[in-house]
Amino acid sequence: MSSEAALSERDDVLAFFHGVCHASQRFQDRVNKTGSDSQLPSRGRSQQRRHRSQLHAQPDSPLYSLALLSAAWQKMDMTIFKAALLTALCALLCQCSGTISGGGPPNMGGPTVEQRHAEIASEPTGDFFYGRRYYVEKTRFWGYLRKPRQPASQAKLVIFREDRKRNPDRLPENGPPGQRYGFDNNYEYRIRGNYTGQTAYDPNSNQFLPVFMLNGYEVVNRNPGWLFSPDDHYNPYTVTLLPR
Repeated sequence: MSSEAALSERDDVLAFFHGVCHASQRFQDRVNKTGSDSQLPSRGRSQQRRHRSQLHAQPDSPLYSLALLSAAWQKMDMTIFKAALLTALCALLCQCSGTISGGGPPNMGGPTVEQRHAEIASEPTGDFFYGRRYYVEKTRFWGYLRKPRQPASQAKLVIFREDRKRNPDRLPENGPPGQRYGFDNNYEYRIRGNYTGQTAYDPNSNQFLPVFMLNGYEVVNRNPGWLFSPDDHYNPYTVTLLPR
């Protein structure tokens, strides 16, 4: 492809996204300025049609912006459109990633990476799992489970089935501090039980997660620090702790 053709295709893509941005901004400005149609003065149908047709020619009109967008769309071939769409999706995913893995400054404390590796390498083994309670408001998963001496990167986020044993924090959500659901966030436990082979959907985190039948537990550490990395950031309102 020649440099002139590449520049032409680039201009087509830029024109397309300029039309999108222009239409969106002008529409918002128009809504803010005039309100909804029900707020406009009553007029006959012919007057309304003339009013709307005039909007096409006004540079500050959302319809004018959409006309620009349509022209840019028609000029772009499908290959360029696909590239433009992928670019837009990548940008959108980057902006939306905070809903599931939004970051922030490290705030969980804990040992160095070397110390954590040494702790895991020397921890007791047996017929149990190490569990880390992970509480995020409105979610129904319990936390992460891993086998003894298994790195946290291989831990699984699970939903407990409580037919045989209740969660350690099965308490009212509006109870007093220390006696409410989620009071034990980030506690480390030895967890006994087994995976049922089933999965369950947690709607507020939009995840299908393995179901674990809880048989028993004991607290190992009430303040173990970070889970996956010293850079971990805990947010009680969104999922930020993911294996990596």
